[in-house]
Amino acid sequence: MLTAMFLAALILITVHSQETEETITYTQCTDGYEWDPVRQRCKDIDECEIVPDACKGGMKCVNHYGGYLCLPRTAQIIVNEREEAAAESNSGRNNVIRRTPADPHRAPPNPTHQIQCAAGYEQSDHNVCQDIDECATGTHNCRADQVCVNLRGSFSCQCPPGYQKRGEQCVDIDECTLPPYCHHRCVNTPGSYYCQCNAGFQLASNNHTCVDINECDANNPCAQQCYNILGSFICQCNPGFELSSDRINCEDTDECRTSSYICQYQCVNEPGKFSCICPEGYQVVGGRTCHDINECETTNECREDEICWNYHGGFRCYPRNPCQEPYVLTSENRCVCPVSNAICRELPYSVVYKYMSIRSDRTVPSDIFQIQATTIYPNTINTFRIKSGNENGEFYLRQTSAVSAMLVLVKSLSGPREHIVDLEMLTVNSLNYRTSSVLRLTIIVGPYAF
Repeated sequence: MLTAMFLAALILITVHSQETEETITYTQCTDGYEWDPVRQRCKDIDECEIVPDACKGGMKCVNHYGGYLCLPRTAQIIVNEREEAAAESNSGRNNVIRRTPADPHRAPPNPTHQIQCAAGYEQSDHNVCQDIDECATGTHNCRADQVCVNLRGSFSCQCPPGYQKRGEQCVDIDECTLPPYCHHRCVNTPGSYYCQCNAGFQLASNNHTCVDINECDANNPCAQQCYNILGSFICQCNPGFELSSDRINCEDTDECRTSSYICQYQCVNEPGKFSCICPEGYQVVGGRTCHDINECETTNECREDEICWNYHGGFRCYPRNPCQEPYVLTSENRCVCPVSNAICRELPYSVVYKYMSIRSDRTVPSDIFQIQATTIYPNTINTFRIKSGNENGEFYLRQTSAVSAMLVLVKSLSGPREHIVDLEMLTVNSLNYRTSSVLRLTIIVGPYAF
């Protein structure tokens, strides 16, 4: 007994011939089944194997008796083998061909006997019904924008990959509107799509993910230092350089223009750095400061009868015996006029030679030298004055005690130049005894303020 679920259409065709008596019975299986000549029964067609893209929307195809199901991918399927076997046995008749024995004395059967095949099938050379490939023969009615897929006894008109049916037409699937396939940007094309990456990224081997481009390794665009960052890079310069407006090249920083106080004397700009130089008679100390060179200690060029006096920026040679007639040298730098000489009565008793050095443009007023009596007599009065060398009023002598006075610079002096100032101390006692001593001070003003 056949169930309503697995009905089989049975077509009986009887053919009589004069040469042989023969009955041929042909069995046609129901939809979803095909005849198995080996097992002599109808067997299920696996549509999931032969129908391309049978299920849409991410569903999975599950073959079923006489058809197939589209189920969620998470669904669990339980198959009853007994029902499957019963379904196959009920889908058609097993007696496909019944033949009565032929008389051996009769002629063989006529091979041109015709059989009737179902729609979509045709008789083969071996007198069996075989499927007609409508797609190969061109007997299908699929549109030009559709793809013909041959089926058992029929055919199907489907859309090519990247298209979907809308009515009778195939329209492009915009994959860019579906769940994100591309990491950055999606570009839809007819029947397909492709991914693009933002600047600084490139497509990975899967053509979907974007990975950072290490510009510093691939093709270092920076003139000096390159640092890779996600999706880009930054350039930096070595010390002494600064980024140009294009943010790639480096330009030398002219440190000498940034400040006029970077060097004590003169700044020399160099590529990526700078250096300080000092004038003759000075040396660079600490990279920026100029310090006087004591030529009297390093390269004393004075004669034996001369003493070397170092000043800021140079040196000078002075005679070891500076005394002039009628003075005689009594000790280093001290000349005395003998009392036995009548000329000496009108001259200072002694002349002491001293030397000092000051920097150019020294701040004023400024105490620069102190004069003090070396011998103190009781009941005497000492007075101090500038005897000569102060014609322009650069100095002022301020008495600080009964036996000392301070020379004060009241006008700024610019070098290089030399000033000789005579400082006189007058000594008077109660018996009207009067004498004087002179300190001849040679002031050497250096050429610079350092």
